[in-house]
Amino acid sequence: MKISRPRGTRDFLPENTRLRRFVENRMRDVVSRWGYHEIITPTFENLELFTLKSGEGVTGEIYNFFDKGGRELALRPELTAPVMRMYVNEMQATPRPLKLFYFENCFRYERPQKGRFREFWQFGVETIGSSRPDADAEVIALAEEMIESVGIKGDLHVGHLGIIRHILKELEAEQQTKIMRFVDKKDDTGLDNYLEQINASIELRNELFELVSITGDDAIEKARQIVGDIEELQIFEELTQILDAYNVKYSVDFGIARGLDYYTGMVFEIYASNLGAQNQICGGGSYQLIQLFGGGDVPSTGFGLGFDRIMEICELEPEQKREVVLVATDDTRLDAIGIARELRRDVPVYLDIMQRNFKGQLSHANNIGARYVVIVGKREMEAGKVTLKDMESGEQHQLTVEDAREHILKSGW
Repeated sequence: MKISRPRGTRDFLPENTRLRRFVENRMRDVVSRWGYHEIITPTFENLELFTLKSGEGVTGEIYNFFDKGGRELALRPELTAPVMRMYVNEMQATPRPLKLFYFENCFRYERPQKGRFREFWQFGVETIGSSRPDADAEVIALAEEMIESVGIKGDLHVGHLGIIRHILKELEAEQQTKIMRFVDKKDDTGLDNYLEQINASIELRNELFELVSITGDDAIEKARQIVGDIEELQIFEELTQILDAYNVKYSVDFGIARGLDYYTGMVFEIYASNLGAQNQICGGGSYQLIQLFGGGDVPSTGFGLGFDRIMEICELEPEQKREVVLVATDDTRLDAIGIARELRRDVPVYLDIMQRNFKGQLSHANNIGARYVVIVGKREMEAGKVTLKDMESGEQHQLTVEDAREHILKSGW
């Protein structure tokens, strides 16, 4: 009986996996050089962790279940909430700010479509303990460098929710939330209809639509003409000055709302071409979640990077080192094991485990595209050497194992 993989999941064959690991390691190198430290949280958590953050409605979008002890659990749909839970449980006494990163799989029960799967991978960063625009700017600059490190140029948009909320300050919290979701979806018609439904003033409507449509280098000054020289705008202006110091290219976009209640200040999104409508590859901002999970009033800033979308457009071609095949005879199979162990300290060595004859081993080396064959024959063993054959040129030489190793390494195989 043939069993298929579950809907919305994928198998990654060796070539796919090699490329994914190459891209992942490029990003790991960047984030590590910026002084961030990796953390790992459980694949499943108590369901309450996610309903506290996103509301009961989230259960329709995630994999939740009762375990054998009757506890209601969920496969993690994202990683911000688990990191905040971990901070409250384990790290409140750790000196701040904390600079953390993760690369893990997540699960969402949704209709699979291009670029969206039920199991997907997220690369994310969280800084905990700083409310300064310096922290916001560092996170944004880090996200951009991680994306550029894999050959992708993103279109970065940066905004600040405090400026929009200043216009909405006279409205009820629930009304503000609904308005922010319309703004996030760029649904001007729905937004206009809702503002009319709640009898919002003409002044509020005009200011809101004008603010979210602002573009250009003088965006901050245009915003100041609408909302005045409020503290949130001053903070945002300082943020842009720090981004300029990082030499980050960005567009001011007060129409970014992220659609989530816990974001409190700076928000940003990065878009890429060649992805159609689902072109966002990274998003984040500053938020308050720790208090929700039983900790103090501690500010945080972070982002999530959609690794699967990155892989759709990444054009990197990692250099692949071809295997070295070790060929032995019936008399030298045990000797070959010791030689393979020695060579494997530096190079990938394929050793036959099918008990093929000599000719069959050479044929297999040719079939898998091996660059070198190391022949361990009886005469070679008596001479304390091996025969190194270059499968491209056909040349072969008797060498000591150490000399063969040095020759392979110098060639780059």
